[in-house]
Amino acid sequence: MTGDFLALLQQSPFPSVVGDGHNPMPLEATTVFAFHCADGVIIGGDHRATAGHTIFSDRTEKILELDSHSLMAIAGVPAMAFEMARTLQTAFEFYRRSQLQAMSLAGKVRALSRLLRENLPATLQGVGAVSPVFAGVESDDPGARPVIYFYDPLGAHFEAAAYAGSGSGTTTIKSVLHYLETWGHPRPGEMPLDQAVVLANRLLMTAAEFDAATGGVHAEQQEFATIKLLSTRGIRTISAQEQARFWKDAQP
Repeated sequence: MTGDFLALLQQSPFPSVVGDGHNPMPLEATTVFAFHCADGVIIGGDHRATAGHTIFSDRTEKILELDSHSLMAIAGVPAMAFEMARTLQTAFEFYRRSQLQAMSLAGKVRALSRLLRENLPATLQGVGAVSPVFAGVESDDPGARPVIYFYDPLGAHFEAAAYAGSGSGTTTIKSVLHYLETWGHPRPGEMPLDQAVVLANRLLMTAAEFDAATGGVHAEQQEFATIKLLSTRGIRTISAQEQARFWKDAQP
């Protein structure tokens, strides 16, 4: 007994759903992250979805808006993650309409935790694991600071001081962000939007050099990451055209 969660999945009584060589592995979305910048929180992801060692798609959108002041970035099985997002969107809107006010940030964080706990049987069977990164801000507090949370499979949530990530490529990304937060000039938390967007794309391109499941970002070919900015003003999607302009301006 090693205590390795992924190793235990291979001993599942449902071998066909964890990939036994005869049945396909479940579809998975990979590599999402979030970090603080001078304008708020940048949350981004690549476009690749895989099934085992097969590239299923390089056009997957992994950054899901839950309401005007919260986002969920997904790594894991998209079908489960999309259903969680739809459930949260409905719950948040119902609360807003019935209570005549937005749900608190703490309430939103706990709502996602509850869905992850309820999803544990699918996670243990290897067909429904979801590992999200959540970013939100109190909508009724103009002085509030956006926050980033990451989760474990049981639904426990942890606030990230500067950055968080999930998926197969995030070991590389978090290593780079740690270096930049410690010794960078400027640090990511001090970067204006244009520099932060360029950094986000470079992080994914770096991760793709070491992780085959990370991909779909090729700045030189005008193919950029999905990137959104969360601030006290709400959510802003950084378009591919805007990212291309930032990228061009950053080149020596």
